[in-house]
Amino acid sequence: MWSDLFYPDNPKRREELIRKSQQFQDLMENNFYATNQLIDVMNKHLNCSFQHITLNEDASLQENCKVMIECMHKIQEVVEKIDKELKEKLEPTLYEKLRNKSLLPEDFKLVSIVVEGVCGVGTVAATTVICILIHTEDILVDLVSQIGKFAAGTFACVGLGVVFMGIDMIVEAILGSIERDKLEKVLKEYDEALKEFKPASEKYQDNITYIRIKIEE
Repeated sequence: MWSDLFYPDNPKRREELIRKSQQFQDLMENNFYATNQLIDVMNKHLNCSFQHITLNEDASLQENCKVMIECMHKIQEVVEKIDKELKEKLEPTLYEKLRNKSLLPEDFKLVSIVVEGVCGVGTVAATTVICILIHTEDILVDLVSQIGKFAAGTFACVGLGVVFMGIDMIVEAILGSIERDKLEKVLKEYDEALKEFKPASEKYQDNITYIRIKIEE
């Protein structure tokens, strides 16, 4: 590209842009996968009826973020509803133990009885799932917030498939003509977004893995 003669650092910046786009792709794919795992757990153990979500490469980043956010809002609503009912029906000290994941075996049995009245299921797995989801409710809130921020950024209107296709497509679709200032601006925005989005995503994914491990013990 002729502009590279005038801005010799641009090829390096474009490579960095692709690398960061790949990071976002991987995080989003893993978040969709983890969410579907959580859906399977909640459908099986809490009598929920959520549908799996699919990452659509023909849609924009914003549209895919919207799918993720809408699904997570529905999950949050269920968790909040169960949390509210348990808080009303459990003795305060017992409820605090539940939120702090410090239930003793005898406490767990008492909570399971109340869980059965709230969810229609009083199994060990159901109570375990609820305890963990309520204890880590802020993880869901945090990830929804970070996805919302990313969906409002420069790349929001770009098709996800374009992000996967390489440097030239990214440059043409996002930047048009190659200009150093534009590349620097976009890279800075990506850095700021990924700085918060990555740890929030990893914490969310780890939490779902933890839930699956606990209910399989």
